[in-house]
Amino acid sequence: MCRLFGMTTGSARVRATFWLLDAPLSLSLQSRRMPDGTGLGWFSLGEEPVRDRAPIAAFKDADFNAEARNVVSHTYVSHVRYASTGAVDVHNSHPFVMDDRLFAHNGVVRDLDVLDSWLTDVDRALMQGETDSEMVFAYITAEIRRHGDTTAGLIAAVRRIAAELPVFALNVLLAESGRLWALRYPETHELWVHWPRLGEPGDTRHLDSDREPGHVRVASHREACSAHVVASERMDDDPGWRLLAPGELLVVDGANAASQFPFDPPARPLTLADLSPAESTSQT
Repeated sequence: MCRLFGMTTGSARVRATFWLLDAPLSLSLQSRRMPDGTGLGWFSLGEEPVRDRAPIAAFKDADFNAEARNVVSHTYVSHVRYASTGAVDVHNSHPFVMDDRLFAHNGVVRDLDVLDSWLTDVDRALMQGETDSEMVFAYITAEIRRHGDTTAGLIAAVRRIAAELPVFALNVLLAESGRLWALRYPETHELWVHWPRLGEPGDTRHLDSDREPGHVRVASHREACSAHVVASERMDDDPGWRLLAPGELLVVDGANAASQFPFDPPARPLTLADLSPAESTSQT
């Protein structure tokens, strides 16, 4: 199945090299099982979302490796893809960008003709590819506009999708500058969170930086910081990883994080037996 990665410090700009390339279960290593697309998104010095995507595995992508080592940002979203819907194409690779937000998804949502009927021409104009993931993001974006609040719009969109469409999994990462939303829905796929406190004794590896024995200093800021890291799998054996509960929406705003449980179970849940061979292969 596709793999998600998100990280935010809230404000301090750092590199994500450890998690993307060097961790025991880095995203690059995971991509050896996820060959259909790679994407890395971050926020520029002007607080605008930037992303680079390719329809190849991350471990083969020279740009991904260079950016993983050199990009400095406070918020990241990355994704390695095993295609379930949509061709192996750059426009179907995550993360997607709409209204200054980054988005990545792991799972399957069906009845896309129904979902499409909920969109206006303005909503559809934001789409470039043909995946269920991008259409879900277009609908979430429309609901955020309607509600005027990101959390409220995300909740409203997921509630309607869960009530009216067949859903196998809807694990989501959504990011704004310095803010991150992580949803595990329902229980189909795992999603983990880690909140390391850098600068504490023994913690010397979570963010790339100018290193000195026994502690970590953030490149260019040269001060200790903490970061929330969200991933489809535990990326190392640190005991600080926590599995999100089914239906848990984690909202990280700066240095603060809070969980909500605003969703009922899907009204039309899908099982592996309901999926096409391509979908089933991508989700196991």
